[in-house]
Amino acid sequence: MVFYSAFDDPVEWKAALQAAMPALDVRIADVASGAVDGDAADIRYALVWKPPQGFFARFPNLQLVINLGAGVDALVARDDLPHLPITRLSDPNMSRMMASFVLFCVLRHARDIPTFERAQREGRWHYVHPRTAEETRVGVLGIGELGSTAALELVRHGFDVRGWSRSPKPLEGVKTCHGVDALPGFLAQADILVVMLPLTGETRHLMNAERLAHLPKGAKFINVARGPVVDEAALIAALRSGQISEATLDVFEVEPLPAESPLWGMANVLVTPHLASIAIPASAAAQIAENIRRVEAGEEVLNRVDPTRGY
Repeated sequence: MVFYSAFDDPVEWKAALQAAMPALDVRIADVASGAVDGDAADIRYALVWKPPQGFFARFPNLQLVINLGAGVDALVARDDLPHLPITRLSDPNMSRMMASFVLFCVLRHARDIPTFERAQREGRWHYVHPRTAEETRVGVLGIGELGSTAALELVRHGFDVRGWSRSPKPLEGVKTCHGVDALPGFLAQADILVVMLPLTGETRHLMNAERLAHLPKGAKFINVARGPVVDEAALIAALRSGQISEATLDVFEVEPLPAESPLWGMANVLVTPHLASIAIPASAAAQIAENIRRVEAGEEVLNRVDPTRGY
């Protein structure tokens, strides 16, 4: 296997992979060049995050590409992707990490914590009467694997949770709807909106000025999905006008967020550096090993990505 990532610890991943599959020879690709020690023809599997252009062509016997994360938009957008099975990580620990981060964001807004932070900086004793969770409508835009786990965690804490998806997806305790036609009504009932959609051709700038205007005046906005799902200029305008009163943003159209972005200086925005959920080697290695076993046995792999759909 070849491992490539400029963002993850190769030593930690190699140890976890060899613990799960002791016979696996893991070779670390050079971050700058993508080069790998030894004969490139030996490589059968690639575990990667944003490798350089032309990376896959150097491995003539590649049989499986594993995306080092749940989001595959950067991978499937490439024009050098080989025609072979591509899988994404689907780790329960990733889902739990995401759900806990979403819960933190929702609770922070639902309990008016940003208001109290501002009052503290100004030396003001400022009381806002709390609302119960049942009185707070939370819309989860995208109820795939990560979105569903987050939505159910919010239900467990008593929030009035609504979920939107492209196609029908019932979810116990969640008021669900689907399709573009249902989107305006869904948005109109979200006191707090959590964006959890994958980035595809259909979802790029899905949340534009028109759709942001469907939210209730003063709604709270959370994005833990992909930055380009949201028209960032339209979001900034909505934050300035008060259409959206507060936002927690973990992802952005350009990352790292440029120093000149107005979002850095907005008192009603919390910026976090794309860390809502990450792949955890110790738990993710087991599913990687299982997919390698499946490839070797001629079986269908788990969590296969369809590049034509973008996820």
